[in-house]
Amino acid sequence: MISKRKRIWGWYFFDWASQPYNTLLLTFVFGPYFAEVARGYYMGTGMEAETAAAAAQSFWGVGLTLSSLIIAVLAPILGAVADTTGRRLVWVWIFSALYVIGAWALWWVAPGGGVGMLYFAVGFFGLGFIGMEFATIFTNALMPSLSDHEDMGAISGSGFAFGYLGGLIALIIMLGFFVASPETGLTYLGLPPVLGEDSETQIGTRIVGPFTALWFAVFMIPFFLWVKEPKTTPQQMHLGRALAQLKELLASLRYRRSLSAYLLSSLFYRDALNALYAFGGVYASGVLGWSIGQIGIFGVVGAITAVAASWVGGRADRKWGPKPVIVVSILVLSAIVLVIVGLTRESVWGIPLDPASAASDNLFFLCGALIGAAGGTIQAASRTMMVRHTDPDHATEAFGLYALSGKVASFISPAMIALATTISGSQRIGMVPLIVLFLLGLILLLFVNSRGEQTR
Repeated sequence: MISKRKRIWGWYFFDWASQPYNTLLLTFVFGPYFAEVARGYYMGTGMEAETAAAAAQSFWGVGLTLSSLIIAVLAPILGAVADTTGRRLVWVWIFSALYVIGAWALWWVAPGGGVGMLYFAVGFFGLGFIGMEFATIFTNALMPSLSDHEDMGAISGSGFAFGYLGGLIALIIMLGFFVASPETGLTYLGLPPVLGEDSETQIGTRIVGPFTALWFAVFMIPFFLWVKEPKTTPQQMHLGRALAQLKELLASLRYRRSLSAYLLSSLFYRDALNALYAFGGVYASGVLGWSIGQIGIFGVVGAITAVAASWVGGRADRKWGPKPVIVVSILVLSAIVLVIVGLTRESVWGIPLDPASAASDNLFFLCGALIGAAGGTIQAASRTMMVRHTDPDHATEAFGLYALSGKVASFISPAMIALATTISGSQRIGMVPLIVLFLLGLILLLFVNSRGEQTR
């Protein structure tokens, strides 16, 4: 008999296992590395450095757009199928395999490979990204079965804190043992790189793909050992019945004002946050000229604040509910984007900075710390708010809809950034759409009931 405490810890391990896809691949190591590879390709075609950096950001944005579109279309359908069969863990297995394959394949993304290499990179990154997102839907759907309603905020916050801690440790391992500083040839712990220093093939950076895949495979073991399906009557998979059930859920949204407003709100603010994660490292590389190692240290700072803030936010959620936590987080994130849009090496919104000093770097590090803190709390509180609007018997379907609400904007926000960047030729101006998305999310939260659809 598996105890309640062990089931909860097993569920936490999914966050621990999966977080490096966001931390290492999306934001702090592979994303900026891809930007370097793509920028080198475009400069090789004769582009100026700034134009090449903008083109690299646009290519990355289009890749994320396509992946997010696939997730947006399939997430609610798969959720409905899982709920009609009563089986969720088998889907976690399937999408975990996509995660591992997609991450491992990034080992072959080497500099100088031409445009075909860029397509290979975004294709396999997208495959793993889709696997991570779909696996998350099904593990989130298990959340209502873990404990009583009043504990959901603390459980969600602790899960995110544990996940960010895993991402932090994985990032420290990468920076401390594999990634070499371009100045010294040593890792950021002052050690010789485990795989040797190779500035031409970037072996110490490319290993991030297989490392992320192995990390996930190893740390998913407690999840699969300790987390079991809630007891339900197994049924045969029937796509027609699942689609009819999904249609009924969508039709009911016209009568469920709070849920409808929340899904629309999260559509905007969650994926403005996802875009901020996805493009933060690319921005630092292109605008501030940071190396992979500097961006990684930036990630360490953000992860540390995310661990602490997610845990504290979970306790605040349990005391005051998720809505105030979400509101404060959106305000903080909106202010951060305003700073980023106006930041260059020479100034911030017209206020001169000494380009030879570390002023712009330090300001961006502060932004990273606040992004980590606000991002951790808003994601944990958002998951709790969704549980408050969820019938446990249809949790996967509801979280599929929740993923849809996020991925619609996730497909819009990278496209908006890619378009704004292409039109303006500036990575900084390309971030402006995120401010609009955060504020739209904040306005729609006014129509969300703090207790969701729970009566107690």
